[in-house]
Amino acid sequence: MSKKIIYLDNAATTKVDDAVLKEMLPYFKEKYGNASSLHSKGIEAEKALSEARKKVAGLLNCLPEEIIFTSCGSESNNFALKGAAHALKERGKHIISSKFEHPSVMNSLRALEEDGFEVTYLNIDRNGFIDLNQLKKSVRKDTLLVSVMLANNEIGMIQPLKEVIEIVKQKNPGTLVHSDAVQALGKLKIDLKGLGVDLMSFSGHKIHAPKGVALLFKKKGVALKPLIHGGEQENKLRAGTENIAFIAGFAKAIEVALNERSENNKKMIKLRNKLIDGLLEKIPQSSLNGARENRLPTIASIAFPGAEGESILLRLDALGICVSTGSACSQKSLKPSHVLKALGLDALRVHGSIRFSLNKHSTEKEIDFVLDNLPGIIKELREMSPAWRK
Repeated sequence: MSKKIIYLDNAATTKVDDAVLKEMLPYFKEKYGNASSLHSKGIEAEKALSEARKKVAGLLNCLPEEIIFTSCGSESNNFALKGAAHALKERGKHIISSKFEHPSVMNSLRALEEDGFEVTYLNIDRNGFIDLNQLKKSVRKDTLLVSVMLANNEIGMIQPLKEVIEIVKQKNPGTLVHSDAVQALGKLKIDLKGLGVDLMSFSGHKIHAPKGVALLFKKKGVALKPLIHGGEQENKLRAGTENIAFIAGFAKAIEVALNERSENNKKMIKLRNKLIDGLLEKIPQSSLNGARENRLPTIASIAFPGAEGESILLRLDALGICVSTGSACSQKSLKPSHVLKALGLDALRVHGSIRFSLNKHSTEKEIDFVLDNLPGIIKELREMSPAWRK
């Protein structure tokens, strides 16, 4: 008999919602046309694509033509940063970002530095927030782009993006602002028109849509140089046959997530707080990474100094509990988390941190199981640790 799985790694990916799967199924066998074809099957597919785009635009408060469907959040981030930088490099070659962005942003910035762009990386305080004064001082006449994530994927801290945009636009109205909102979608209210952001990245598989579909919001009038060349799909900005099934599912997932947001957030905040309070009470010298407030309802990153994160993960997995030590996109490198290092944590806390990420299916019984079992695991691992015994 297989053991029950307690899945607390939803910041890495989520399971596909039943309503989303139902929305997708017709496009695999019945409505299988190519949206670029001129015959009836193609027109059927193009209509579905148009309807999905309009639905998403309505839900996020933007124009349908401002939605570019992509394959993943990493592609959306690459497209925003590289596309804007190379389209606007005549204005200047200065970019501003932060020290705890997603790897797809950090590595895109490194690639741009190799191409001759200059990047200023904003500091992060112990609570997990960027330094707004440093941002204000860093914006220059030749600053073409600022990229600050809306909510961090490892510790869940929500950045004051509205203030970021206001500061940037006051200093240099021509500077574009991009934000990675992959983790924020479905948890925070996102009004693209009201926010005033120029570029924003979203992904499907964080909100119960399938892996392999995402989007980039590009404000009307913003110039981007395409990364993928070929046909004229996505307003001539992203070549390649559109994945109608996944796009339809993504649109449905956004609709479901936003309709359920208030109810789900209340539930997840209660469970998240129970998990945090229980672990900090039961495990001596454990600590929450980042501030208690202004964090996503779904994420709690907790440091257990004296126990190695990978060992904790494997012990929990043996019990059927799925967690992570940080971003799923950088798990296999076994490098210390750049996010936790940016917080200024000492080595024992960086290496002993675990990210728990909930979703709407998480239950109090599951949290209780973690609270019953994790303290003993940490105690045993600490007893085996030479560094902790010292």
